[in-house]
Amino acid sequence: MKISNREDAVSLFLMKTMAALVVAMLFALILLLFKVSLPAIKTFGFKFITSTEWNPVEDRFGALSFIFGTCLTSTLALLMAAPLSIGVALFINEVLPKRLGNLLALFVEMIASIPSIVFGLWGLFFLAPWIKTLAAPWLKLHFGFLPFFNGPSFGIGFLTASLILAVMITPTITSVCREVFKAIPPLQKEAALALGATRYETLKIAVLSPSLSGIVGAIVLGFGRAVGETMAVAMVIGNSATISASLFSPGATMASVIANEYPEASGLQISSLCFVGLLLFFITIFINGLARTIIWRGQNKWRRV
Repeated sequence: MKISNREDAVSLFLMKTMAALVVAMLFALILLLFKVSLPAIKTFGFKFITSTEWNPVEDRFGALSFIFGTCLTSTLALLMAAPLSIGVALFINEVLPKRLGNLLALFVEMIASIPSIVFGLWGLFFLAPWIKTLAAPWLKLHFGFLPFFNGPSFGIGFLTASLILAVMITPTITSVCREVFKAIPPLQKEAALALGATRYETLKIAVLSPSLSGIVGAIVLGFGRAVGETMAVAMVIGNSATISASLFSPGATMASVIANEYPEASGLQISSLCFVGLLLFFITIFINGLARTIIWRGQNKWRRV
């Protein structure tokens, strides 16, 4: 690339420097986590991932219960948020008038700017009592034969954390889906209508089907957001290192256990918490990288059309 003048050369150098610094910070963070977690890696090895025991008094640590809690809450949140987010994105882009759609999109995206501690307070003082007094009794009455809705409910647990995560990831999935739907050529929708397709058939054939890869990428991106959430989940999940089939049971996630225990940790416990953080870091990087790859492939596909 030829640089026309000195200002362009300086600008290019600064941009390259900033990009290199970001990459360097990423690798520095990985090295720091690995260095601090090395004692736990040497002590427990692969058993750290398969063990459910978490006993700081006897220096026995295992992350399986936290991995289980992270996967369970994130998956449940995704099952609740994905259909809602896709529907909202379609409604804003394809049904509402442009001005009204932009206004609704603004309100949806404002949810993403709410601090997670506010979501935690809302879950603790409103959602948890509602689940304890109304939702849990109704679920036990109608679906009590399933192991997911058995046992006592105290309002805090996997279900409460999943509901809060569902609300928090809805703006992420909705925003990405809206951009994917905008990338669909208008001629494709007009062609479907010209051939006699109904409004529903047009959305299905000309919008949803071609956008499948982008929708999947948005969902995976929302999953990555849910996996890394900390404070809101820590306030309502119960923070118990247990594995249970009941959604009413308290539990813990990888992020919540770090937030709760690190300030008072010492010795091997600090190393084990950093090991949990290292595992969470790689899981999050993998999920976000997968989502971005799927979205980029979808966008490139439609640029070639």
